[in-house]
Amino acid sequence: MTTCILQKRRGRKYDQVLQGARDVFLRDGYDGANVDEIARVAAVSKATLYNYFPDKRLLFLEVARQEFSQQPEAAGCIVQPDLAPRAMLELAAGRIVATCTAPLSVAIFRLCISEAERFPDLARDFYEQGPLMAQNMLSGYLEQAVARRELVIDDIPLAANQFLELCKAGIFARQMLCPGTEIDPDLADKVAHEAVETFLARYGKEDREQAAVPASRTAAE
Repeated sequence: MTTCILQKRRGRKYDQVLQGARDVFLRDGYDGANVDEIARVAAVSKATLYNYFPDKRLLFLEVARQEFSQQPEAAGCIVQPDLAPRAMLELAAGRIVATCTAPLSVAIFRLCISEAERFPDLARDFYEQGPLMAQNMLSGYLEQAVARRELVIDDIPLAANQFLELCKAGIFARQMLCPGTEIDPDLADKVAHEAVETFLARYGKEDREQAAVPASRTAAE
């Protein structure tokens, strides 16, 4: 069956079917989506749709696979190895917040969570190709910054996760649980800025040295 589908993917309406299915799945979820509506949105007949995908499950898996294939590139964009920590973290924070507030990203994340029990392998792939990859790429940068003595971090994976979570503060949960929520751009900018300041206050070498000066003076006095 899979071989048959792969051969038929060359048909001119394949992308049309996938786009229609993507729109419907993101809007209605897996259970709420039906073949009639997918065919209508895709502007194809049910016969054409079934010619590419014999059942809704295979169609959903292919839509998800295509969405996930774009995640590694997006995750890679948050890290610029040649930048100093503050500049790199500011760039990363802005991109992470932008992703967390993008309607499409929120819809895909919400859909993966809702279907995690039905499609556990799919949910795992989403995690590994998205959040985990972003953590690993950020960890790689932090390791280099520590080696250059620009940052002071004992547990690098934990620190990377902390930064990613700081960039979601007050934004992500609200978007996930309150459909239709729009995040004010000023709030998004503030969250990104404070994520960087909080992270550097904890792990920045200069910040830690400056914080230690008053304590040293007090001890001497």
